[in-house]
Amino acid sequence: MKFMKEKLSKLEADIICPNLLSKDAPYSYEEEGMAYQNFVQNIGIDEGSRQITNMLIQLKQEYEEVGVIGFSVGATISWLCSENNLCDFVIGCYGSRIRDYINRSPACPTLLIFPTKEEAFDVDYLINSLKQKREPLLEIKKFYGFHGFMNPFSQTFNKESADQAFQTISDFLKKT
Repeated sequence: MKFMKEKLSKLEADIICPNLLSKDAPYSYEEEGMAYQNFVQNIGIDEGSRQITNMLIQLKQEYEEVGVIGFSVGATISWLCSENNLCDFVIGCYGSRIRDYINRSPACPTLLIFPTKEEAFDVDYLINSLKQKREPLLEIKKFYGFHGFMNPFSQTFNKESADQAFQTISDFLKKT
């Protein structure tokens, strides 16, 4: 997450990276599966969403504009936060569990970024299901690669797709 924080800081925004894992030391990239299991078993998406919502309430007192950017399970939490009126924008990158919360409707400009392939589900089916809702504040983009394609420390990193996705994020933020 340090890399993503540094990359996003170039967009001239204050970046706060909360620790939702209830662990002092971060997991290594080799422990990605363990980190996910720990999160699902001990925290969960609903509790993670509650924690981020509480953080947003605090941040709204300090900042004029507040947005949420999440990756993987964080993207699903971001998607849940798009419904409340605390966010000025939401960006979610490869949020595979969004498929469990498809009935949500964003109340702020929301960008969802997906890879062309996911092991656990059909990306095109999810994208089509979201597009059928015709949400005016929702923008969806798909880039070549697999889950984690934006992360240079991941085995699934795809530089070309990552560069395109970061440009899309930058363009989206300029519009909001």
